[in-house]
Amino acid sequence: MGAEAKCVATIKRQQVEGKALLETDSLIFRGGDVRLSIPFAQVKKLDARDGVLHVSAGDGTIQFALGAAAPKWAEKIRNPPSRAHKVGVKPGQLVLLANGADAELVRELTSRGATIVTRATTPLDVIFHFADSRASLSKLAALRAKLQPDGALWVVRPKGSANISEADVMKAGKDAGLVDVKVVRFSDTHTAEKFVIPVAKR
Repeated sequence: MGAEAKCVATIKRQQVEGKALLETDSLIFRGGDVRLSIPFAQVKKLDARDGVLHVSAGDGTIQFALGAAAPKWAEKIRNPPSRAHKVGVKPGQLVLLANGADAELVRELTSRGATIVTRATTPLDVIFHFADSRASLSKLAALRAKLQPDGALWVVRPKGSANISEADVMKAGKDAGLVDVKVVRFSDTHTAEKFVIPVAKR
């Protein structure tokens, strides 16, 4: 989700200054020597009172002094957006999953009202290209040709892989005549970079 805020966290009566971050499925806090990652699925109780977010997980409750943002964070934790929402897929859009499959993503996309296609007979609104090596990036130019002028091409790659890096993806996108506009956490194991056709060439 990308929301972040500087705050004071109270952990077992100890106050720590740091930064809190809301990811797709977890609340992260970094401050001093403290490193916390609280998966939403492990949250037992959640409350926002007087500008403080109270999160009960594991064997205790942690308070995050977020001010006016506390209720909004509580709502996002209770009702996190799906990946389909996060990557901007809209009802009625045509979506292609290239070079791979993700059953959970298909479910999320269809529940949002998108139509999954197996071949591009008309220009597509969104393409997800699953790339696990530098060689697989050679397909970007051909995929670009299948996009609507204002469509989006997401390159989904494994995190920390020696076979493909962020620099590899950015170079391949540029070589294919695309510009990168966004990076998101796609899952625990994958990252996704969003590319679009430059406005001047649409």
